[in-house]
Amino acid sequence: MKTASIISSKPAEREWGAFRVLIGGILGMVVAMGIGRFVFTPILPLMQRDLGMTHTLAGWLAGLNYLGYLAGALLCSFAPQLLRRRLITGGALFASLATTVLMGFTASAVWWGGLRLVGGAASAILFIVIAAEVAEALGRRGYSHWVGALYGGVGFGIALSGIVVPQLDKAFSWDGAWIGMGVIAVSLVIAGVTIGRKRELIQPVNITLPNQSGGLHSIWLLVVAYFFEGLGYVVTATFIVAIITVTPGLAGFAAYSWVAVGLAAIPSTLVWPLLSRRFGGKRALMAAYALQATGIMVSIKADSLFEVLFVAVSFGGTFLGIVAMTLSEGNRRMQGDGRRAAAILTASFGVGQMLGPVIAGRLADLQAGFSIPLLLAGVSVLLGGVLTALDRRFQTGRFDAL
Repeated sequence: MKTASIISSKPAEREWGAFRVLIGGILGMVVAMGIGRFVFTPILPLMQRDLGMTHTLAGWLAGLNYLGYLAGALLCSFAPQLLRRRLITGGALFASLATTVLMGFTASAVWWGGLRLVGGAASAILFIVIAAEVAEALGRRGYSHWVGALYGGVGFGIALSGIVVPQLDKAFSWDGAWIGMGVIAVSLVIAGVTIGRKRELIQPVNITLPNQSGGLHSIWLLVVAYFFEGLGYVVTATFIVAIITVTPGLAGFAAYSWVAVGLAAIPSTLVWPLLSRRFGGKRALMAAYALQATGIMVSIKADSLFEVLFVAVSFGGTFLGIVAMTLSEGNRRMQGDGRRAAAILTASFGVGQMLGPVIAGRLADLQAGFSIPLLLAGVSVLLGGVLTALDRRFQTGRFDAL
C-alpha cells in the first residue's frame, strides 16, 4: 500500500484513520504484553495450588520468559533489517498466541520453560514493532501526541486477565485458564487487524539509518538505571498475586489485585508524560521510581486491604510510566536512531528482569517468604532513581511528548 493511499487530505478522515491505527495497536499490546507476557502472574498461584509448583521453579519460568524477551530485544538491536520481513513479525505474533495456549496442554517444567522462552522473544519483537509502526502511522497523520495511549494496552491486558482468569479457573482449573486466555488473545488479534488494518499495524518496519546527533555514551546512565528498574519491578510483576494469595484474610482479593494493577497502569502512560511536561522529565522519572520503591517496601509487611491496594496501584501506576518516559528520553538523546535506543534500553531492562525472578524465587523458598526478595527489589528500584538523579543529560525544560 502506497503512503499516498493511506493518508487522506481530509482532517476528519485522517483523525479516524489515526484512531483506528491506535486502537489496533492497543489491542496488539493487550495480546503481546498484557496476555502473552503478564498472564503468568495471575495463573501462577493456580499452578502452585494444583501442581505444588515451588517459588524457585516459578522464578525460573519467569526468568526464561525474560531471557527470551532479552533475546528478542537484542535481535531488534543488532539485526533490525529482519523486522522488514513479514515472516518474522507474523511468526512472532503466532508464537505469542501458540505459546500461551500450549502452556495449558502440558505439566512438564521443561516444556513450560521452552514455551515461556519463545513467548518472551515474541513479546519483545511485537512490542518494538507495534510501537514503531503505530508511532510512524500516527506521525504521518499528525497525531504523534496520541502515542502514549498505545502503552495503555498493556494495562488493559493485565486488567482483563485479572478479571477473566478467576472465572476460567472456576470452570476449567489452571490449564483452562491458559487455554482460555489464548483463545481470547486470538479473538483480540482478529479484532485488532480488522480495526487497525493489517498492513498498517504489522507491516514490516522501515529501518532508517542513524544520524550522528547522539550515541551510546549519551544514554549509558539511563541504561543502567533501567536495568535496576527491570531487576526490581519484576519481583512484584511476577509474584504479587502469589504473595497476596498466602496473606491471611486476603486470598479472595489476590486475583483482583492484578485488576487494580492493570487499571492503574492504563492512564499512567498519559499521566506521567503530562507530569514530565509540567515539572520536567527528570523530576517525573525520579518521582515514579520513588513511588514504585515505596510500594514495594510497603508490600513487605502489607496485611490489610488498604495496604495491598496501595501496593497494586503504586506498582501499576508507575511501571509503564517509567517504560514510556525512559524510552522517550532515549529516543530524544539518539535522534534518528530511536529504534536502536529502544532496543538497547529494552535489552538492559531484559537482563534485569531475567535475573530478578530467578533470584527472588530461590530466596523465597530458602527464607520461606518474600520479605528479603521484596527488600532487595525495593533497593534496586531506589538505585534506579538515584542514577536518574545523577544523570545530567536530561533537558531542564519541557519534556518531549511521547
